[in-house]
Amino acid sequence: MDRFMTGRGLKTALGLGVAASAVAFASPAIAQDAEVAVASAEQDGDVIIVTARRQNERLQDVPASVSVLTADALAKTGADNAEDFVQLTPGVTIVTGTAEAGDTQVNIRGINGARDAESSIALVVDGILKTNTAQLNQTQGTLRQVEILKGPQGALYGRNAAAGAIVLSTLKPGDYFEGGAKLSYANHDTIEATGHVAGPIGENLGFVLSGYYRTTDGFYRNIFLDKNNVDNQEIWTVDGRVVADLGPATELDVKARYSQLRGSSINFNASFHLPQFAAFNPAFYEDVNKHEFRYYGNIDPSNDQDSFDVSAKVEHDFGSTMLTAWALYSDVDQSLVADGTSADFARYIGAADPSGLAAVNACFASTADLTGFPVNQPGFIGQIPVPFLFAPATGSTFGPYSPTTCDGTQYQMRNQTDISGEVRLASNDGGPLSWQVGAYYLNIDRETAVTLGADTGAGVIEGIYNPPDSANPSSLVLADAFKTDVYAAFGNVEYDFGTVTAGLALRYDIEDRKSRSLVPTATDPFTGGPINPGQAFGALSPQSAKFKQLQPKVSLSWEPTPDINVYANWGIGFKSGGFNNQGSQALIDANFNDGVTPGTINANVTVEDQYDKEVSSAFEAGVKGQFANGRITFDLAGYYTTIDDMQFFEFFVGSYGLLRVVSNIDKVEVMGAEFNLSAEVVEGWKFYGAFNVTDSEIKENSSRPYTVGNKSPYTADYTINLGTEIDTPVNDSTDLIVRADYRITGPTWFHSVQDQERPTIFSGLIPISAVNFLPADFGNARYDVARRDAFGILNVRAGLEFGNFSIFAFGENILGEDYISEAIPAIEFGGSFISPGARQLYGVELGVKF
Repeated sequence: MDRFMTGRGLKTALGLGVAASAVAFASPAIAQDAEVAVASAEQDGDVIIVTARRQNERLQDVPASVSVLTADALAKTGADNAEDFVQLTPGVTIVTGTAEAGDTQVNIRGINGARDAESSIALVVDGILKTNTAQLNQTQGTLRQVEILKGPQGALYGRNAAAGAIVLSTLKPGDYFEGGAKLSYANHDTIEATGHVAGPIGENLGFVLSGYYRTTDGFYRNIFLDKNNVDNQEIWTVDGRVVADLGPATELDVKARYSQLRGSSINFNASFHLPQFAAFNPAFYEDVNKHEFRYYGNIDPSNDQDSFDVSAKVEHDFGSTMLTAWALYSDVDQSLVADGTSADFARYIGAADPSGLAAVNACFASTADLTGFPVNQPGFIGQIPVPFLFAPATGSTFGPYSPTTCDGTQYQMRNQTDISGEVRLASNDGGPLSWQVGAYYLNIDRETAVTLGADTGAGVIEGIYNPPDSANPSSLVLADAFKTDVYAAFGNVEYDFGTVTAGLALRYDIEDRKSRSLVPTATDPFTGGPINPGQAFGALSPQSAKFKQLQPKVSLSWEPTPDINVYANWGIGFKSGGFNNQGSQALIDANFNDGVTPGTINANVTVEDQYDKEVSSAFEAGVKGQFANGRITFDLAGYYTTIDDMQFFEFFVGSYGLLRVVSNIDKVEVMGAEFNLSAEVVEGWKFYGAFNVTDSEIKENSSRPYTVGNKSPYTADYTINLGTEIDTPVNDSTDLIVRADYRITGPTWFHSVQDQERPTIFSGLIPISAVNFLPADFGNARYDVARRDAFGILNVRAGLEFGNFSIFAFGENILGEDYISEAIPAIEFGGSFISPGARQLYGVELGVKF
């Protein structure tokens, strides 16, 4: 049984105490909060309207699982980005910011977004589809409502909505001036400020101006450099919006946004999973959940992200129809600098080119100077930078990101410019038949690069390629330019028969993708081979491919009473295929699928230079309703999904450096259920809760055939959300507000390899090493310790609102739960790269509004 479910002392007792007080499972102010609001709103005429299906409709009437955070819920929970929204939503999990700020993967009901591939969820802001995955966890202006749809939304939003969609609505200018500001301070010198002002600036013309700022020292400190450069961050964002009535039936909505982030990157430690080596040191076989995070890299890591986008949307009311057209320009440039991972592969202890001797000398000198430095176990810095397998008495096991220069450096870059537009015509007569048709276009220009360089002690020169005689000579370059054109046509029709409503939506996407290499013709001064290992197998030539998919969606709902909705839907989701770095397949085969050449292994892993499109088929059925005049609401749903060619990120490290690829898992099956319940036991006191359980299984996997039967990566076995909210007057001018949310995330695997034992590079090296008396399988890894255990996070906010002012105290993860955000197993390396989850944060917030 999972250790969380067997008890965790005080933390578990407190968590279950919250549950007991709620009497029933309850959802944290999302769909259920909204449904309560709908019920009460129906009495006072303020019905919550959602636009998740590109039409205005009551939340209660939507024939699908939709979670909603209203403006009131956003204020009371303090939620302002995707990570906050996800933590309040059952059946949804997120990994964000572990490598860099734009690195976000959201998993909805077993469908996950893969690094280096496209997102699995659509992000829609004020009716405009955002197209860069780096924007998923950014703040998006002054929010007024958040809607999260679960299940394929491709028929509505296209290729990147296979798992669902996050639909945001921001403040729109009105007929009078309004504004507000908040300022908070928390431990670790965490400061956050927001502000906005909105109002008319002339006849039929209004504006909104919003700003956001956040800075933090982070939770961790680099003990070698003695500075807060592990997870520190500074962000500022400005959003502007102008809305003009161009006539009685025409509206123009123009938005612009700029955001800048500066911070650290690669917030990872390594954890080894070599059970037989544990006979020498138990830390060689480490449970990722028990790792003590320590940082000591000699390179000061950095992460820069600059985002700019501008959009314009026109809506014209023809009476019986509504025409909507919009265009978006988006530019996101991001880069990172960090310590390398190459020390244990002895990459920089010799040089084929004399120009590399400076880095070699620096490696030997820094090793000698730091002999005995307390790196994370089982690592140790010996007298020389030779791997301990070849020099047991004086050699080293550095682990990645060591304080020596032997790791080298890494520079990563991802610059993307998007231009997109859509035209849509929809019915607007309020009759039983509703319909819409439209067309969509997207152009993406993207450049990416991963560069490893030698560390001479002179820092990092940012660039795709640095020559051998530079202070930071490049030893590996993976760089490509991608151009993508997407064309789509869509339409849907829905008919209301009275108590029964049926709908059909169709979308057809064509994605034309091209790539070309940006790698120069050059030599690695250390190995003497090509600067890109793939060049050893032939020239890097341009590639192109076209991916097409029809995405239907069928929905049916029956409302036997105004308070009950029984619904079912089925749809197809789609993510385009794409390209890995050229030569990836040949490189993996040469290094990991040999087993005959001394020093190699046969890992039986398949990687291709082009990965396939992902197609999912999802069925959902459920019932939602309300009782006691809306004081009790519920939502019960079950779902079944099959995913063909699920895209999955793989990370390979070896003597050649590192390689990031996207592979395909041939077939995954997912099924599960969700139950949500809310209750207002007395006026002003609500309880919420939700339970999701997901069962997933890999049915076919030609990439790693031995993983059939394992669970879908990044998919939690279950989530439980519990919460309570008090909003009651203290006197005529003061309200007391208390909000508590407890989220339990179930056990999670992050790779298709789970309980298996697999050969590693150590298995290949042992027969040719100084310890060749050991059998080769002594170096095998076992990954049963790479699963993240269940964990629970309790967030609390309490404060007073008096007139236009407010003061709140807040605590995040107030029980001090230690958990990992992510584990990235590098199967043939014999371990995982792991990143910690957010630690305890507590502070105070002041607010004013007018």
